[in-house]
Amino acid sequence: MFRVNDDSAASEKSTDSAKEKKQLPWLVETFLVVAAVLVVVGLFQNFIGRQYVIPSGSMEPTLHGCTGCTNDRIFTEKISYYGDKSPRPGDVVVFKGTEDWNTAYRSPRSENPVIHGIQDALSFVSLAPPDENNLVKRVVATGGQVVSCQAGDPAVMVDGKPINQDYVMNPPTYPVDPSTGSQSCGGAYFGPITVPEGNIWVMGDNRTASADSRYHMQDEYQGTIPVANVRGKVMFVFYPFNRIGGVDDPDIQAS
Repeated sequence: MFRVNDDSAASEKSTDSAKEKKQLPWLVETFLVVAAVLVVVGLFQNFIGRQYVIPSGSMEPTLHGCTGCTNDRIFTEKISYYGDKSPRPGDVVVFKGTEDWNTAYRSPRSENPVIHGIQDALSFVSLAPPDENNLVKRVVATGGQVVSCQAGDPAVMVDGKPINQDYVMNPPTYPVDPSTGSQSCGGAYFGPITVPEGNIWVMGDNRTASADSRYHMQDEYQGTIPVANVRGKVMFVFYPFNRIGGVDDPDIQAS
């Protein structure tokens, strides 16, 4: 007659019971999962790329934005500018405005320090806007290059050569006064401006409706933007669905 070993069965029951006791409450598990997802999202958007909403029509027809309409939502990536790489002519970039660009900017943050801190945390995971004036324009010239547009020029000139302007809004949104500018210049004549090293000269594709580098030539950077202020390169539009597609970055200085 054989005897059943009850010790083994008891041990298994004890182990199962211990496992059940070690299981976290579902609310805690849910919180940890959500927290982990938010951390991953935060790391992704702060080191890889993030989304932005186009606020105006200054980049028409490339990017769409207007009051009361469905503005384009874009994805920008940071990887292209890691290391010693920097924006190239033709790139569409999101950047933080310098002081002269920020005169009309109003911070979206609360004056309450606690709420302000919460908003900063939410911004890390893209659930609140960044506390900075982000703008989007196309790079036309980079450090050391001379940019201008004068009477008789066939286009904006960089180092004495016309750039490609096939992407520019045509016909222009607003008429140009022929006594002070031209359609080829996208408005008033300007320059020559030598772009400081480490900076970029940017312009909107909707030239007559863009308050870009031309409108800030009186500041300490002569209207240019430090490369350190660039937040990323615009890669594609992901919403609305009927406008999904990539954003071109042609070599606009190719002769």
